[in-house]
Amino acid sequence: MLPPDISGVELSPDEIARFSRHLILPEVGMEGQKRLKGASVLCVGTGGLGSPLLLYLAAAGVGRLGIVDFDVVDHSNLQRQVIHGTSWVGKPKIESAKARIHEINPHCQVDLYETALTSENALEIIRPYDIVCDGTDNFPTRYLVNDACVLLGKPNVYGSIFRFEGQATVFNLDAESPNYRDLFPEPPPPGLVPSCAEGGVVGVLPGIIGVIQATEAVKIITGIGTTLSGRLLLFDALKMSFRELKLRPSPERPVIDKLIDYQEFCGVGGTAPGQEEAGAVETISVGELKTLLDSGGDDIVLLDVRMPQEAEIATIPGAVLVPLDQIENGTAIEQVRELAAGKRLYAHCKLGGRSAKALIALKREGIEGINVTGGIDAWSQEIDPSVQRY
Repeated sequence: MLPPDISGVELSPDEIARFSRHLILPEVGMEGQKRLKGASVLCVGTGGLGSPLLLYLAAAGVGRLGIVDFDVVDHSNLQRQVIHGTSWVGKPKIESAKARIHEINPHCQVDLYETALTSENALEIIRPYDIVCDGTDNFPTRYLVNDACVLLGKPNVYGSIFRFEGQATVFNLDAESPNYRDLFPEPPPPGLVPSCAEGGVVGVLPGIIGVIQATEAVKIITGIGTTLSGRLLLFDALKMSFRELKLRPSPERPVIDKLIDYQEFCGVGGTAPGQEEAGAVETISVGELKTLLDSGGDDIVLLDVRMPQEAEIATIPGAVLVPLDQIENGTAIEQVRELAAGKRLYAHCKLGGRSAKALIALKREGIEGINVTGGIDAWSQEIDPSVQRY
């Protein structure tokens, strides 16, 4: 990436005072700070990764930030998405982020794109920016961001998180650099990797990875240091350890010459999160389940395949807890067989993905069952609001 044109960039007295700790660094100085002011960075997502990314890029003096997101702030976001506050719950994330950015740096131009990034709009949205930071949490959008950056010649600062582990690198720094398809030549099977909504994430983890992404963006803009291009940085919060893997361009990676249907490429087909497996089993809505339970339901067994700590938060009355991992490793098969003997078996989880997996595993053992679409989350929203959402 070429450094941004700073020929017409000047720092005001307020900016000189604001960024004085940068200006006295020999590696940054006045020229580096002008590069930051003259640079533009697009952040895709304002969630766990996008929050620290945007906060620190704004604080560092990046002159123009673009934000792509179409979600609203939810109470469950506040544990890790530190750019948002309680007063913003129910309001657009991009508006919350813009307000916080301007509290930190009123000199920063903030462009908002309240839309999903798609193959139809990605090139138009990304083209005006010098760098793209990927703060997304799903494979279709990661492949889309990658391919658009390759087509446009933009560096892609990547991060991802799950539970207690995170990773970060820089893709497509130049024509010889690796890109996301060198790390994941093919997407994993749908439903194999749980989302944070189902698998959980420790709140500080995205802060660590997001700040690493922000650091890489600052280094690329100012031209200092050595970036993570060609290196995948892996972080384990439980062990408090970092390690690196070499990442090289694969001679077998496909040539990227256009954007494709990334939902289809990843096998998602536009389904809702947690529902990728649902097509493989028979399903029932929470409303239909409620009708069955209200009609007596003595011949019904409702299986809850979530983790015990989730059941401590909320349960559907009468459900029997048998975690998915005990079904998949075989230790609970006979227990479920006894529960289902002579009865109709229904299964639920939080959103419907894990219960579908459980029923597929049970079917291989000759045990038939029906999946509750939307899981306990749908039950809470549509049937019983007293059941705590999480």
